[in-house]
Amino acid sequence: MITSLAIKNYALIEDIRVEFNEGLTIITGETGAGKSIILGALALVLGKRADLGSVKDPSKKCVIEGHFQIKNYQLEIIFEENDLDYEPHTIIRREILPGGKSRAFVNDTPVALNQLQTLAPYLVDVHSQHETLEIVSETFQMEVVDALAGNAEILKSYKAQFQDYKKVSEALSALKLQKENASKELDYNSFLYDELQQANLKKHNQKELEEDFETLNNAEDIKEALVNANLLLDEEQIGTLQTAKETRIVLGRIKEYSKKFEDFWERLNSAIIEMEDIASEIGSAAEHIEADPERLFQINEKLQMLYKLQQKHGVDSVDELIAIEEELGEKVNTTLGLDEQIGKLEHQKAQLKDTALKTAGELHLRRKEAIPLLKKKLEETLFPLGLPNARFQFELTPSEDFKNNGTDSLQLLFTANKGLAFGPLKKVASGGEMSRIMLAVKAVLAEYKKLPTIVFDEIDTGVSGEIANKMAAIMHQMSKAMQLLSITHLPQIAAKGDHHLKVYKEDVNNVTTTHLKALGKEERLVEIAEMLGGKNVSEAALANAKELLN
Repeated sequence: MITSLAIKNYALIEDIRVEFNEGLTIITGETGAGKSIILGALALVLGKRADLGSVKDPSKKCVIEGHFQIKNYQLEIIFEENDLDYEPHTIIRREILPGGKSRAFVNDTPVALNQLQTLAPYLVDVHSQHETLEIVSETFQMEVVDALAGNAEILKSYKAQFQDYKKVSEALSALKLQKENASKELDYNSFLYDELQQANLKKHNQKELEEDFETLNNAEDIKEALVNANLLLDEEQIGTLQTAKETRIVLGRIKEYSKKFEDFWERLNSAIIEMEDIASEIGSAAEHIEADPERLFQINEKLQMLYKLQQKHGVDSVDELIAIEEELGEKVNTTLGLDEQIGKLEHQKAQLKDTALKTAGELHLRRKEAIPLLKKKLEETLFPLGLPNARFQFELTPSEDFKNNGTDSLQLLFTANKGLAFGPLKKVASGGEMSRIMLAVKAVLAEYKKLPTIVFDEIDTGVSGEIANKMAAIMHQMSKAMQLLSITHLPQIAAKGDHHLKVYKEDVNNVTTTHLKALGKEERLVEIAEMLGGKNVSEAALANAKELLN
């Protein structure tokens, strides 16, 4: 229940704080006094988007703070699911800063607006003329049926099963789409993959092949050059090596005379050794260089194959071709493995569907059993509210199409008069009838479900006299099990309240402000008398008010 609401710098409100109690609290006031402002402030606490235009003084911060006693509502799991700090005495604060930025806090912890909006329905249920229209919603009607059927736990199980089913269904659809797209490319990818595999890319060293090709392709020139080089190095008469050896002999005669000469000799000797090695290898290479047209042809074929593949795939190396080969192999294998994955998911989906359908079937049976009781209670409740001939017809139709609350479709038909055919509630019920039906629904729900604080905003519109008395009696009965706030213009309803708050405007220094005060016994008597007969309170009005209060 809400225990207090503090409002600062909002609309026509400067700074007020109102305390709320258990039972039925009545809120009255003249038209335009500011009752809608109180509701607007409460709506902000419950997660409505803020509007800088609703701030009284835009240069100052607007603060609205609601205190809630929630220890009896088992909301710990709701707080946990929404990452909120739970406190039995929970404080929700909204701030609108001068720049227009809005902030929300739950127990002094900053929260996102969607978190607050998720929590709000568990704290306060506001019913204005607009909210009354939700009774024509199939979702709301089903919630009422489920409350009487005691389906909370079964619904929880079904929703978990339905979510699992949806996840698998979405995964299966995505996999089938992937297969469809992959299948279009499978043949082409398989061709490319096979082509690269047949090339045995890992066995080919392109650099070595290119070197062998150049060697074989120029064998005669290379052999001639190597022979000439060898002659120049190692020819007995004019070879460089022979000349170097003779020079070494000459230096050997004087190396003992100086360290410098010895260094000359050492360096030349090292060079001779290197030259002898080079001459030997050149000679050996010359012996092995032979023209081999067949091998040249084979190497050329291999190179042309590599060049063709590189050009085809837009790369410059065998390593890049190998990477493409591996990638294509993965694509082909993945595509070929999709059927197995799809088969597993289809089996899983079928199992989840059967489980969810079974649970939905249980929901259907329990709903079917609860509907006659709900119909009876609604009709009995509406009888004293001026609708003695009100009749309901619930059409519950099962299907195999999953919804968030099962597989049932529900249509609520209504007639207020004998001899008239049933019709959809939204088409055949008037505004006044809608208000009374909603009150009847809430009264029935209060017997079967722990409801949050309910705020009725002129739910009594369109009724008067004895019917108003009956509505007041129902509200008062409901308030024994829950906190109920009723904004009303009817004295019959106002008189039934356990507590009475008055909203009024006051002009001070040419500035209009809205105020709210709790009425004492005598003040309440005068307020109800004014509601009966106007500002000029007569003795008759006072007597009538006193009678209503007793």
